[in-house]
Amino acid sequence: MKKLLVVLSILLFGCATPVSHTNIPLSTYDKDTEYGIQETESGFGITVYYSRYQFIPESDAVATACKSQLTAIAYEYAENNGREIEPINEQRIRISMGRNGLSGITSCQANGIVKYKVN
Repeated sequence: MKKLLVVLSILLFGCATPVSHTNIPLSTYDKDTEYGIQETESGFGITVYYSRYQFIPESDAVATACKSQLTAIAYEYAENNGREIEPINEQRIRISMGRNGLSGITSCQANGIVKYKVN
């Protein structure tokens, strides 16, 4: 019985999810990505949740993809609204990583502030 409790504890608590930086609603971008945008006076805040299956965990690959998605969605959003944005500094993007060992899903949540160019 004790062995069963230990195994169940490991399975239940061995999963980690990324820490959320915001609580804005997310929309689907593609099969691996959801995003949310919150307008500000000088631009917008953007949150991206990215997750994918990995047989062999590679957190760096997921973090890079997550940042790339944030940047791509930010430029696409601005372009669709007829605006230009200042370059996004990758060091200012906050990310949080997580991995579910049972399902093999590695996930990342990224959050950044984007400023519109002033003409």
